[in-house]
Amino acid sequence: MTESINQTNFRKAPLAVALMHYPTIDRQGDLVATNITNFDIHDIARACRVYGVDRYYLVHPLKDQLMFVERVLDHWRTGEGAKFNPMRRTALVDVRTAENIDQLKVDWGYPEAKIVATHARQLPGQDKFTFESFKTELMTSDTPYILIFGTGFGLTQDFMKTCSAVLEPIKGQSKDDYRHLSVRSAVSICLDRLLGT
Repeated sequence: MTESINQTNFRKAPLAVALMHYPTIDRQGDLVATNITNFDIHDIARACRVYGVDRYYLVHPLKDQLMFVERVLDHWRTGEGAKFNPMRRTALVDVRTAENIDQLKVDWGYPEAKIVATHARQLPGQDKFTFESFKTELMTSDTPYILIFGTGFGLTQDFMKTCSAVLEPIKGQSKDDYRHLSVRSAVSICLDRLLGT
């Protein structure tokens, strides 16, 4: 006997995930543009595919970095990689690049999309979503959202202030409140909390 699917578990709001490489900070707090890594292309794309995210964007202002992503995508979508590992091709179907958030919104077709940023620490004075409240919003609202993840040592404070809201930080049970996850781990945890069944 087939178990019926609870329709309330399905996301209503359009959702994109973006990995931002600028504006970010380094360990000294200086403004930097970080390099795109092969692991971040593949592993985050797979997580987004599993959880039904509409689009995954790698955002970088430098064209040579975006060209690197396009070469990787071409290899796995239409090149030898597509024959070698069709599952990888399937995971990369909805991956795109953009130079900035405005370009992302145009490419995605939702110029009105709201931006929700992630951060390892709470930010005073910023509108916040808990995982539970953002999950409810995604399940009940038609509003398109872009969930932003930073690289390096995080997004700049100035950028965060331009976002509609910030998602509560992931908090574990380390005795010293250690929270420095890889961005790939953070994306997977957040997507499971927001879209897992």
